[in-house]
Amino acid sequence: MKLEEIVQNQTFKLLQGTLSCEIGSIVYDSRQARPGSLFVCIKGFQTDGHLYVHQAVELGAVAVLLEEELALPGHLTVVQSPDTRKALSASASIFNGMPSQHLDLVGVTGTNGKTTVTYLVKEILNHAGKKTGLIGTITNWIGDRQIQTIRTTPESVDFQRLLKQMVDEQVTACVMEVSSHSLALERVNHTEFHTGVFTNLTEDHLDFHASMEAYYQEKKRLFTMTKHNNLLNIDDEYGRRMAEELRSEGYPIITYGMSDDSDLQAMDSILALNCVSFYAKGLEIDRKVTLPIPGKFSVYNALAAIGAARSLGIDPDTICEALKVVNGVPGRLEQISEYTDFGVVVDYAHTPDALENVLKTIRQFTENRIITVFGCGGDRDKNKRPLMGKISGELSDISILTSDNPRSEDPMEILSMIEMGIRETKGTYQLIENRKDAIKEALLLAKRGDVVLIAGKGHETTQTIGHVTTHFDDREVARLLAREAGIHEGC
Repeated sequence: MKLEEIVQNQTFKLLQGTLSCEIGSIVYDSRQARPGSLFVCIKGFQTDGHLYVHQAVELGAVAVLLEEELALPGHLTVVQSPDTRKALSASASIFNGMPSQHLDLVGVTGTNGKTTVTYLVKEILNHAGKKTGLIGTITNWIGDRQIQTIRTTPESVDFQRLLKQMVDEQVTACVMEVSSHSLALERVNHTEFHTGVFTNLTEDHLDFHASMEAYYQEKKRLFTMTKHNNLLNIDDEYGRRMAEELRSEGYPIITYGMSDDSDLQAMDSILALNCVSFYAKGLEIDRKVTLPIPGKFSVYNALAAIGAARSLGIDPDTICEALKVVNGVPGRLEQISEYTDFGVVVDYAHTPDALENVLKTIRQFTENRIITVFGCGGDRDKNKRPLMGKISGELSDISILTSDNPRSEDPMEILSMIEMGIRETKGTYQLIENRKDAIKEALLLAKRGDVVLIAGKGHETTQTIGHVTTHFDDREVARLLAREAGIHEGC
């Protein structure tokens, strides 16, 4: 494709060269440049792409898109843009043939529940016989082919390329997690969403967004990019506000929740040890729904998935049949079956709201003790640390505070901030910096009928301390400790 086709309808200035040069790929990482590449200079949080132009040129880049003028070889085509992030997103979409226009794309955003909702929607669409893609935190899927994921929502070039792969492989629908970061950093610009889903909004990522209002406004952007429906949880205060604002602005709205004024309402919920069931009213469902994932939040996740599936035209019987047999989501209330005297659960809960929800869910099914192992990530929102400490102190019988990707921060300083919150509750707790040792201590403390919750990492398989990332999987550690203790998998 010629460069002039890629940058058409964008604001730019040709500094040197010709727009008629042929472009074979678009890259933002200089190490990925090859003959025929367009290298786009992005100013990141840790480095600046303008510093790596010469490396990209040495590897064969024939054109450069930049913000700041640089002295570059005369044979290069150089285009200047006022915002290369926006330019990258637009260019990637055009270069890949605007693939979102050829898919029924469902975007799911919110603080908690995104991963589970996307998995549920994918299972429903699979059950309906649709070849479906998934883009998310745990992994990406093209039909039944799994692809490793790097971040919740890929950078625009990688994202548009992935959508094109799906189109090329006859995928007809895709469901994806849309993070607030991806919206703020323009990664999903120039994308056409069929349906948007809002789960909830609670404190998280305030290291990035600075305030809850800024966080809310970024989430809201998704729902101005949809062409058919927006599904909003109005039991969440931000969801109700968003529904009112979007409706007044003329965007299509479908509300869900347990409130009587919801378009899709859950009634008569029954929360059991291994499942939830409820009566779904609205959107022509009007029947009992069963989901084999416990917890009140599972009702909301199921409602979101039902609404998205109905928006895509899936019939009620197919939806209910699919939800009844859906598999659990990795790292979400995942039970470690080796332990039979007491329960061991691994969950991704890494925000105050998520930790509170999972602890309340566990409390419904045990009258014995809950022993919670958790920490908070370094170089991330510090405000949530004492909040999570207070929640664990109030809802757990024993809390063991430990490391969870401390990154460049001192692990003990992070733990001391969590400790501030737990001290308000007078809850019993320990501080054990080493995460494996903390899990081991929790398992040693557990008695018959107790539940050990290992929270924060869920599906994740690494631990970052300083600038070193090593393999670490809470589930593997729990199973390894079971083997070391001579415990074998139960029935």
